[in-house]
Amino acid sequence: MSASFSIRMPPEIQSVRVGDHQVVFIDDFLTQPELLLEAACQQKFSPCPGFDQKKGYPGVRATAPTDYSRALVELLDPLIKVNFQVPESLSPNKSACEFSLTTVAPDDLGVLQRTPHFDSSSPHHMAVLLYLCGPEHGGTGFYRHIATGIQRITPENLQMYSDAYYRELEQSPPKARYFDDSDEHFTFLGMMPARFNRLVVYPGSLLHSACINPGIGISADPRRGRLTVNTFFDY
Repeated sequence: MSASFSIRMPPEIQSVRVGDHQVVFIDDFLTQPELLLEAACQQKFSPCPGFDQKKGYPGVRATAPTDYSRALVELLDPLIKVNFQVPESLSPNKSACEFSLTTVAPDDLGVLQRTPHFDSSSPHHMAVLLYLCGPEHGGTGFYRHIATGIQRITPENLQMYSDAYYRELEQSPPKARYFDDSDEHFTFLGMMPARFNRLVVYPGSLLHSACINPGIGISADPRRGRLTVNTFFDY
């Protein structure tokens, strides 16, 4: 593991309840986070999959250093198993670690990008997010779907949620904005604020959205924009 991207040891693991579910976070995660920020500045960012169709992440991404990725596995596998009741016998399947920057103006968002979303209905799919930006860039919000009462998507409730969600989209399309509050279809349960060098871990099956300040957060400049490092673990 490169000393450039070493994790501060021992990590101070904290957790909060958001609605009915737990979100784990570690502040001051890396010993030298500015080196990872510098690495982002040297990368060539490209539009995310689905960008032209106005689907998926509304911005650009670039591959993060492999040493950072390796360090994550060593720490996160046991942390996830202890805190999120993942069976010890299961092995992690980790996605690539990617720098992400939001670059799409609110008026240009697709319909699906204007509401809370979930990453997977898999019971052990975990989202891992490292903030390399400050609290002025918002955070990550979590929600309850009002019509169904659902906070977390499972294989059992996926069809019911999807039917209700797409019916609502058709009947009352959401406004062109980044979702960060309650409306007639979703109740805001709480937010994990952005903080430079804060690592956040939560089930990707939770209904969530990036809470974005469009006045400052829409930028392709890693030093100015809403820079995060996104990774997914599945078991």
